Amino acid sequence: MTYDVIIVGAGPAGLTAGIYARSKMMNTLIIESGRVGGQLVSLYPEKGVHNFPGFESVQARKLSDRLYAQAENLECKIREKEKVLEINDGKEDLVVVTNKGEYHTLTVIIAIGMGDFNPRKMDVPGEDELFGKGVSYLLPVKEELVGQKVTMFGGGNSAIEMALIADSVTDTTIVHRRGEFRADEMNVVSLEKSNILKVLNAETLSFNGNGKLKSVTVKQDNRTFEIPTDLAVINIGIKSDLGILSKWGLELTGEGLVKVEPDMSTNRRGIFACGDVVDYPGKYKQIITACGEAANAVQMAYKFSKKPYWA
Repeated sequence: MTYDVIIVGAGPAGLTAGIYARSKMMNTLIIESGRVGGQLVSLYPEKGVHNFPGFESVQARKLSDRLYAQAENLECKIREKEKVLEINDGKEDLVVVTNKGEYHTLTVIIAIGMGDFNPRKMDVPGEDELFGKGVSYLLPVKEELVGQKVTMFGGGNSAIEMALIADSVTDTTIVHRRGEFRADEMNVVSLEKSNILKVLNAETLSFNGNGKLKSVTVKQDNRTFEIPTDLAVINIGIKSDLGILSKWGLELTGEGLVKVEPDMSTNRRGIFACGDVVDYPGKYKQIITACGEAANAVQMAYKFSKKPYWA
């Protein structure tokens, strides 16, 4: 069979694209190399999302679950843990080759976010040795934090939001290497009003413990000291691998992201892209931006595949 559209990636952009495609009754397949949800479930599932319209606050995992449920309810076909290897031109369609088979489609929407990604490490003594023994890159569910001393590392929105979650149930410290946070003002204000201990302009020297994390050594203003810690959560960014994009014949920007026109079209006929994987002047990486781009990409894929009289 030939699909109307194959969406590569099942994060917020990919799931939204699936929802919009099915609203147009397009025969839709979503292929995800990992778990459905993308960064929402892989990097910060417990994080609160405060700027998604319609929710005063929603847990990242729950937002992902809602998008997933809606896409399934609309009968999107979704395949997890299947990696797209090639996107080839067929005679009158595109052929998507994965590690499990190949699929024919009239259009493709690339929505792989930051591609294959892993949390960025601090590369300090004790980090690798104590990983899973008190050092983590994900915040556990709130109930597991009770009674533990938590230290968060990072200065962006995710780090602050996770620190605020931890602070609601236990003693929490946030360590940042700079003198000010790079997060949204609303999050910084919430941090200032909280009981979180802030350690700024600090260099992390080591994670300490014998088989279990006991403390973190930091240096601040030429003074070295230890912070007693049961759980250290590192949130200083991600290392992504988007090398597959060039293999798909897509034109990239200087940042290594997909170059798109305002209608989300790429240099390849019938292939569109949306979400964090695309770049253009003024790009603002937010969940809501990715969802808006997804709707636009579907509209153009619909025009391309169905060729309605009004297009």
